[in-house]
Amino acid sequence: MRSPNIALTSRQVQESYDAFKAKGLRLNLTRGKPAPEQLDLSSELLSLPGATDYVAADGTDCRNYMGLQGIPEVRSLFSGIMGAPPAQVIVANNSSLALMHDAVVYSLLKGTCDSSAPWSRQGEITFLCPVPGYDRHFRICEDYGIRMISVPLNDDGPDMDEVERLVAQDPSIKGMWCVPKYSNPTGAVYSDSIVERLAAMPSAAPDFRIFWDNAYSVHHLTSERIEIANILELSARHAHPNRAFVFASTSKITLAGAGLALFASSAENVKWLLARFVPRTIGPDKVNQLRHARFLKDEAGIHELMDRHRALLAPKFQKVLDLFDEKLSGVPDVTWNRPKGGYFIALDVPQGCGRRVVELAKDAGVELTPAGAPYPYGKDPNDRTLRIAPTFPALSEVALAAECVASCVLLAAAEKSRA
Repeated sequence: MRSPNIALTSRQVQESYDAFKAKGLRLNLTRGKPAPEQLDLSSELLSLPGATDYVAADGTDCRNYMGLQGIPEVRSLFSGIMGAPPAQVIVANNSSLALMHDAVVYSLLKGTCDSSAPWSRQGEITFLCPVPGYDRHFRICEDYGIRMISVPLNDDGPDMDEVERLVAQDPSIKGMWCVPKYSNPTGAVYSDSIVERLAAMPSAAPDFRIFWDNAYSVHHLTSERIEIANILELSARHAHPNRAFVFASTSKITLAGAGLALFASSAENVKWLLARFVPRTIGPDKVNQLRHARFLKDEAGIHELMDRHRALLAPKFQKVLDLFDEKLSGVPDVTWNRPKGGYFIALDVPQGCGRRVVELAKDAGVELTPAGAPYPYGKDPNDRTLRIAPTFPALSEVALAAECVASCVLLAAAEKSRA
């Protein structure tokens, strides 16, 4: 995080904000959506696999039923990224969030392969939630009555002293959400030592699970391709082979609404999830899997495509950072991260000003994610962390929106100072 040092007069701040209101802006920074230009990078998918190309490597007719685990060439394609052999990878339809939701619900209704009974019959269920974090993770818990405990997320991962203490003593803690690389929204990257501690720590619940949402595994914003430790290998090494459920998707790689969702884990967990699929579906969209195999070809093809994404996204992130540097350098208690990947910038405004900044921005025509979204139940105890999503708007719109947000921060800070 960067800390600043100049100040404007209250009158200048108000005049700047009023000028933005007069522009009649209609800009949206609420969600990390790919821009149309990013989707265009994968437009070839719309013509694949072709009228006569429908047979997978193992002879599966992709037009038909069956194939719960996904076709072999796609499981092999993503094996390296998922950190598991192809036999321990499942390929599903477009939403990894749906897979995470279902894994939670199956655990509640049926229990895991290590459970003595379904979670829903074991009393209160609790998840640990590193914060700031991903609001949709928290929504799953909230919808199903799962108690959430916040733990601080540092630049190198969650506060492990606190995590280890809680998990070791409380058998109601059955799960933990993790976005281990380029975390949403802070861009945190879990260090190898943090990953190992997560894999090794004792848990009071024998069926404790880490929901490892590796959503941004190949989503770099610099030429550095950061790698993290393999949670599956480390968990197995520390005698917790079933601990981690690993999720990812191609939603921000190819077509957001027509991608592939991925799951990887131990052989026992894969068997468990496939058994849960049996009453739910007769098979995924294997034609879409085949078109992805034909388009991406191999892991090198994935990285080449992501380099093209980076060329489109990096200037937008840099524009936001440059404007924050220019406009907010000098404001006490205002900081922001400089992510090396992912889809977000975390902006911390003065304590108690988060909701006011969002309100001012909306009045000026810029929609932001609600203040509090990066915390369970939508309640930021300090009302200060905002998630900025620069990916979808055009570069010129991103610049306008970022400048407007900076103006709102200055006005909210000035109001607080006067109060």
